[in-house]
Amino acid sequence: MLHKLGRLFVIKNRFEAFVIIYALALGATARGSAYLAEYPGFGGKLLFLATTGAVFLAGAKILDCIKLEREVAELRGQTPPVD
Repeated sequence: MLHKLGRLFVIKNRFEAFVIIYALALGATARGSAYLAEYPGFGGKLLFLATTGAVFLAGAKILDCIKLEREVAELRGQTPPVD
């Protein structure tokens, strides 16, 4: 039962990755706008940039990992997940 529950938290294809990246971006922009309200001026803008930049880095890593998992599955002779 725990194995089935754990499979819900595994990113299987690019669509799921993009949905997760979108959710991360929404959270980052909400946090960034809170930074702009709390720290007006240049400091708030830098913090906003940092939160949105982190989403770009995380999104690239998620997409690279999906690509790597597919290649490893093909080398092992397993069927990779379908997009």
